[in-house]
Amino acid sequence: MSKNLSFIQPLLKPWQTLTALMVVGVIVLSSGADKSIQTNLFSIQPAMAQRITPGDVWQQVYQQLPNLPRENNYISKENGKVAENNTLVNRLIKYHIYTKGRAPIYRLDWKLTLADYLGANEIIYDTSYPGNDSLRENPLEGDRKAISRLTRSQRDALVQVLVNIFNPTSQNTLSPNSDTTANPSTSTTPQPPQRGGAELLK
Repeated sequence: MSKNLSFIQPLLKPWQTLTALMVVGVIVLSSGADKSIQTNLFSIQPAMAQRITPGDVWQQVYQQLPNLPRENNYISKENGKVAENNTLVNRLIKYHIYTKGRAPIYRLDWKLTLADYLGANEIIYDTSYPGNDSLRENPLEGDRKAISRLTRSQRDALVQVLVNIFNPTSQNTLSPNSDTTANPSTSTTPQPPQRGGAELLK
């Protein structure tokens, strides 16, 4: 056996040996680790959906941010009555999760959704917007105006409340009743850079 190995070894160049090892490593990783990564990534949303339903979230949002516009004066196609539960936040959540398929536990995803409403990101289509099929009037235009009237600090508070509700273990918690919500001018005014920051890093 040793004679056979000694005969083959001179035939293999160092780069061939390295290539063979890399191929074996990729095969091993793809068979086990890749599956676990995919499982972790795709199990986040279904697991969370079992704990929290979007229908409950909008009520919690308004409890924490009672000054947010409700935009719930639209008439239901089904019974001709005012659809009080069809609120701005309810439609925002449905658009975010179901229409766009974005994760509800990340601040960046919610900011992208708000950017859609402000016309700064992706186009919102009338036909697929939540409420278009159940209300006599498509609420999209009214919702756009309502979002655009919010201050930056109000939008930030809305994003943080949504993230906190969908992901209670989130470390970056921000009280919606903080001074930044009550007085938006304090958060939007740029602050001068502090001196001596480089020395603190040494």
